[in-house]
Amino acid sequence: MRPLPRPTALSRPFWDGCLRGKLLVQRCSGCARRFFIPSAFCPHCLDTAYEWTESSGRGHVITCTVVWRPPTPAFEPPYVVAVVRLEEGYEMFTNIVGAEPDADLIGVAVRVRFHQESEDIALPFFELAAATRRRP
Repeated sequence: MRPLPRPTALSRPFWDGCLRGKLLVQRCSGCARRFFIPSAFCPHCLDTAYEWTESSGRGHVITCTVVWRPPTPAFEPPYVVAVVRLEEGYEMFTNIVGAEPDADLIGVAVRVRFHQESEDIALPFFELAAATRRRP
């Protein structure tokens, strides 16, 4: 079994959203920019006021790599890890599921898909949305 995250008071809204099939992200009350990972302050303007908002869950792959030798036997290789830029402008480190390991994924459109790992945790992964690429 893969290691699961341990939600904190700060990250609990994110994980609760995942359980409901919603990708939630923080939006700064000062500069209105969205950011991920959960933080007590905005990494852009350092304001401490924010709200949780629903993200579209759609974006495109910025960069990725294939893991052939995982850190523990709990992860089955090969798998694709990637940075996805969401439509709202923030980026997320994640896994791409359903793609061939040797596929050229840079710029490819993806969408979030949740996988229930336990009673308390659903993980957000991303899958290919279409055979289209975003222009650089």
